[in-house]
Amino acid sequence: MATTTKPHSPRKSARKYSESASESVGNALHREKAGTLRSGKAGNGGIVKSRKQAIAIGLSEARKKGASVPKKANS
Repeated sequence: MATTTKPHSPRKSARKYSESASESVGNALHREKAGTLRSGKAGNGGIVKSRKQAIAIGLSEARKKGASVPKKANS
């Protein structure tokens, strides 16, 4: 007796991050690479050296602009 498999669902998942959010993150990563991305209120903190921190800053900037970005995970 042959086993039958269900076909994959034709439903597509919705984008979690908007295009403008991707641009904000990309911009932050470029600034981090160039050494001009700074952390803290009004950029008065130190220079960002971590890729993860650069992504977090980019997502934060996207949220402030009103882009479609999921809420922060409370860990």
